[in-house]
Amino acid sequence: MSEIQHHILTTPSLLKSLAAALVLAIVLFVTTVLPAEFGIDPTGIGAALGLTELAATDAAPEPILRPGSGDIAFRQDENEIVVPAKSGLEFKFFLEEHATLNFSWTSTAPLYFDMHGEPEGDTSGYFESYGAATADSFKGTVTLPFAGSHGWYWQNEHSSDVVVSLQTMGNYEVLGLR
Repeated sequence: MSEIQHHILTTPSLLKSLAAALVLAIVLFVTTVLPAEFGIDPTGIGAALGLTELAATDAAPEPILRPGSGDIAFRQDENEIVVPAKSGLEFKFFLEEHATLNFSWTSTAPLYFDMHGEPEGDTSGYFESYGAATADSFKGTVTLPFAGSHGWYWQNEHSSDVVVSLQTMGNYEVLGLR
């Protein structure tokens, strides 16, 4: 068997390698990163390579679209809704057909609720209920069968107002109180 020889670097050679790496990093930062990210081009190399055009892009980013979302951008919201004593109200969103709505709500006291949707353009009064109960919280995900307004009706039978904290996530437009 032959003995394996390992080349051991000396401290001066390690320092030279470190200095060379540092110089290379500074050169790359000044010639490419500064022009591309910040539009700063002290050497002119960034302009010659077309990198300064990257920093000049003022276009708004494209909205994040999810499957089944049509042209409605993805969003995430938190709403606080006060359901008056001895009264009811609806809170709605517009969603496209087959869009998915993730939701979670809690209330300061149990409320009767009906989660439902009405098809876009329908004038017959038709609605489809996705669930109804009395509870002080409810969460889940629903994939909607048609485009239209979807949301909750809450009924407060208490003698004082009840606050609902609603968190939603999906591709929708907020229609709000109805």
